[in-house]
Amino acid sequence: MTKITFIDAAGTSRTVEAEDGSTVMETALKNSVPGIEAECGGACACATCHVYVDDAWVEKLPKAEQMEEDMLDFAFDVRPNSRLSCQIKVKAEIDGLVVNTPEQQG
Repeated sequence: MTKITFIDAAGTSRTVEAEDGSTVMETALKNSVPGIEAECGGACACATCHVYVDDAWVEKLPKAEQMEEDMLDFAFDVRPNSRLSCQIKVKAEIDGLVVNTPEQQG
């Protein structure tokens, strides 16, 4: 299984197993990772699953599509490595992905 590490704003790290074909957001919810609210359930219609992708992983992920970029306008403290976790698909190639959750969701 693919492993994803979530680091919260306080620096607490949680590594969880993710099912290929799911999303990083679904993985967070399934594993009760704090800091991911996912109010729209993964429809890319809010910004409450906002994460910061670790710099080592930014170029390894597919670029955000325009709809995701538009929704990030509603996120709190957007940075160049900001992504919506509902738009990052889990697959073997992202095994070891590290994301940080913001202090608050948008």
